[in-house]
Amino acid sequence: MSSGSEKGEASGSIREKTTAAVEDKEATLSPPSVISDKDDEINEKKGRGSPEDFDIEAQDDMIQAERIETRATNASRKTHRSIISRLSLAKSKTRERLPPPVHPVMDLDNGVVGWESQHDPQHPLNFSQSRKWFITGLLSAITFMTPFASSILAPTISYVAETYHETDLTKSSMPVSIFLLGYAVGPLFLSPLSEIYGRHIIITGANAFFCAWLIGCALAPSLDTLIFFRFMCGLGGSASQTVGGAIVADLFPVSERGKAMTLWMIGTMIGPSTAPVIGGFVAETIGWRWVNWITFIPATIIVIAIAILSCETNHQVLIRRKTRRLRKELNRPELRSCYIDPSAPVLTRRRILLNGLTRPLRLLFSSPIVFGVSLYIAFSYGCLYLLFNTIPMVFQGSYHWSIGITGIVYLSLLIGYMVGLSVFSALSDKTVVRMTKANNGVYEPEMRLPDCIYFAFIFPITFFWYGWSADKAVHWIVPVIGLVPFGIGIVGTWMPIQAYLIDAYAHYAASALAAFSVMRSVVAAFLPLAGPEMFTSLGVGWGNSLLGFIAIALIPIPTIVYKYGGRIRKRENFKW
Repeated sequence: MSSGSEKGEASGSIREKTTAAVEDKEATLSPPSVISDKDDEINEKKGRGSPEDFDIEAQDDMIQAERIETRATNASRKTHRSIISRLSLAKSKTRERLPPPVHPVMDLDNGVVGWESQHDPQHPLNFSQSRKWFITGLLSAITFMTPFASSILAPTISYVAETYHETDLTKSSMPVSIFLLGYAVGPLFLSPLSEIYGRHIIITGANAFFCAWLIGCALAPSLDTLIFFRFMCGLGGSASQTVGGAIVADLFPVSERGKAMTLWMIGTMIGPSTAPVIGGFVAETIGWRWVNWITFIPATIIVIAIAILSCETNHQVLIRRKTRRLRKELNRPELRSCYIDPSAPVLTRRRILLNGLTRPLRLLFSSPIVFGVSLYIAFSYGCLYLLFNTIPMVFQGSYHWSIGITGIVYLSLLIGYMVGLSVFSALSDKTVVRMTKANNGVYEPEMRLPDCIYFAFIFPITFFWYGWSADKAVHWIVPVIGLVPFGIGIVGTWMPIQAYLIDAYAHYAASALAAFSVMRSVVAAFLPLAGPEMFTSLGVGWGNSLLGFIAIALIPIPTIVYKYGGRIRKRENFKW
């Protein structure tokens, strides 16, 4: 990779750019250089790709220099007001904006292929607002369907066990948990592949794969095959959870990304909560196998719409394709993508692919920030699926409700989600713009996190409220209402943290979200399996209290990242 002096020069040149260039890391340009025909021929003989094949890895040094190294000023800290005061300000019709991002442009005289101009309509950030929101809407729809499929089977576990003559409750719950294990494995290769080959082909192919295995789930002849088919569904469905976030980052600048994230994430939040309601009634009326068919039909329609109506949004991939086209049209094999750092060593295709596939795990275990926030959300996500698995046990056992009626309990989580989403949507972008202006126009990803600190205190309330009211079998409305703070808290922490990762690791947003998803999904796959035995041993009250105490112990994580995240990122010297 580049030497330390080269990094210093790159960093110095970047600081001379406009403030907008600091905000949008796409703006950084390497010094133009011409790659000779001879060098290109040597690379091909050695089994290496042409220059644009290396743009992802070649940016590592530049990305290190681009990283925001400033800390929030006292003025920006003062903008961290209470949620109530900022909600009242959010009602203002005056919309504040940050300067538009600067794009690297064409310089054919020096052999550099870039965008035609700052207003190039082919750049995803320059798409019309209607086109951006349409693509985001399609993403939200498929992002609704995949987690919908993950939890729709939860209330039907007893029917599944009866069909396959299974008496082991833990194994009967495996079809729900194993789906999330697929969520953990899929992003490890789907996300980095989207950074190499493009978002559109990966998200379309992966979701088609998801739909195909839903047919297998509906026709599974045994419990073991159902478990395997559910794992494969999770594998394909994971793309919308990680690649989808990267597409949002491709389409929207920082000052507009919060609301776009809200639309995209609505599906992730609503899907798992509405699915058990539908699944319970479907299982009671036409049979549990039909929960797969009613998922397959709309999901397939959405995937077809994405394949036909959506498009590629990865900035680097678009310029790489443009470079290949111009090489042929102009007969200039020396042309290179504007995203290539010519000072970086040339890597083989195999090394590029290997680095890409290992990047999510390197991010997870090498970055204290990624590991810390992933651990925090992993616990909350695991508790969510533990609730999905144990709510039927609690309400059918203590309140003697039917499976269909029990499904209505999940709507209390949905109410909490909508409250959390509304607050995030109203505040996130406005907070970022206000704090950026107070910080001398310099944006820091940590500016996404102030509200997360408040929501971290709301999250544990549910475990004590819901747990002890259900344990003592008080009126059913009390534990049902007790689930609302959980919905508010999980959305209020998850949304800012996910937006933070996208902004902090912009070039590798898909890999950062993959790392985030891996730990979250592994915990969500296995923690629910411990739920029935834990509640049997400790009781519903103390079992939930144990989870509540763990949630309280994890509260400092968002605060630490907010206060010290910029300093930690400055010291991160790893080559992603």
